[in-house]
Amino acid sequence: MTDSPSPREGTRTTEASPTLIADAGATAALLVVLFGSFMDLLDATIVTVAAPAIAQDLSAGDAQIQWTIAAYTLALGAGLITGGRLGDRYGRKRLFMIGLAGFMATSALCALAVDPGMLIGMRAGQGLTAGIMVPQVFGIIRASFAPSERAKAFGAYGAVQGLASVAGPLLGGLLVDIDLFGLGWRTIFWINVPVSILALILGAKVLPESRSASTARLDLPGALLAATGILLLLLPIIQIETWGWTWAGYALLAAGIIVLAIFLAHERRLTGRGDEPVFDPALLRIRAFTVGLSASVLFFGGIGSYFLTLSVYLQNGTGRTAWETGLVILPYALGSIITSGLGVALAAKAGRTLLIAGSLTIAASQLILWSIVKDGNDPGYRLLALALFIGGLGLGLAAPVLVNVVLAGVPGRNAGAAGGVLSTVNQIGGAVGIAVLGTIFFTSVTGSAAGAPVLPDYGHALSIVLIASAALYLITALVMLALPKAAVEHAE
Repeated sequence: MTDSPSPREGTRTTEASPTLIADAGATAALLVVLFGSFMDLLDATIVTVAAPAIAQDLSAGDAQIQWTIAAYTLALGAGLITGGRLGDRYGRKRLFMIGLAGFMATSALCALAVDPGMLIGMRAGQGLTAGIMVPQVFGIIRASFAPSERAKAFGAYGAVQGLASVAGPLLGGLLVDIDLFGLGWRTIFWINVPVSILALILGAKVLPESRSASTARLDLPGALLAATGILLLLLPIIQIETWGWTWAGYALLAAGIIVLAIFLAHERRLTGRGDEPVFDPALLRIRAFTVGLSASVLFFGGIGSYFLTLSVYLQNGTGRTAWETGLVILPYALGSIITSGLGVALAAKAGRTLLIAGSLTIAASQLILWSIVKDGNDPGYRLLALALFIGGLGLGLAAPVLVNVVLAGVPGRNAGAAGGVLSTVNQIGGAVGIAVLGTIFFTSVTGSAAGAPVLPDYGHALSIVLIASAALYLITALVMLALPKAAVEHAE
């Protein structure tokens, strides 16, 4: 499997990859990388349910708990693009294995944390190692599967991405409540260790090695500019609940945009003289990639804020335990599993239709949920489960297809970098969603009457978020209209 040589002079950019491995080996390789990506996505959400237990055990304040979540997102977002290009250059299997081993080690250190500072530091370590591991998934899939089979493989990744978003609250609630071996919340990190060991052993045997054959030097200035720009964008967004919208926050956002503009200009200069940039600006001329990034950031950006506010409503508003909260969310995961197979099977023929149908179904489910929680009373398990099940059906229709549509048209030599960009914009979208909708939720929970505080109204707050979230998915469906009807594989 080779890419067509780049027309640039002075740099080899053909894809150096092995012969495609046999079907059984390809399936095993897919399982390994899906394990890794599932753990990454799970760790981005699982802490939200365990947060009250962590705060009590480590005597952590609200700001420290927020940084426990934010440190992971910031470190991950800063490293994804560079991690993808490192894999393209030095070997995707090698970088995946290094990232996975580091993720396992930092997970164990999170579980051993003795104070909030140590936990926050190790969460940042988790994010950095995940930033090395995750972008390699896309390149490894390309190296493992023939073009005709990649749609199914990318679809499986999309399905896992959607499932991990809803599995976090469920698994987190279970692990915290059963208090295995008296470890409490620490089991949400310990569980990564045996899974990682298994994936490392299997990965050493079945993962194919692949890399770009470029002879250009690594673009260190570009990597630094990309990481700095993303950090400047994410920091004020993630900290909005603590900082509020101050002039400093706006200044950081503006600085982030300026640094990213400088980054793109720097990358264009490198491309023009035949060097290899961290991110090839030519990718932005691929319509499915650029429009798909916009749709992806909206689609996945809404999921994190939805489950954060729903989890708080279910625990603080209705008095459910973490495990009971997970059981309420379980139908969402079941709905996603039911339709994921359909989404993968029809992606090549009706990808855009499935994406729009999935987004509209999610919007409808949120409007149904709004109608049953807006009066502030607990609607009971059956009604909640019905609304969430419908939402899961929509997620299963769209999530597997969206990743495939975004990445199918990307040349193999840029697989890692493109995967890093996709993961980065999803992180930014998730941070924006949590910051904006989370702020709306928490400011709507309490109010005042004639200057006196009133009781928290979590149902009212969630109903406001649901209306905003439903509107977001309607907008997402409109953006998806600009996507190609089906994923078009790049000619290799």
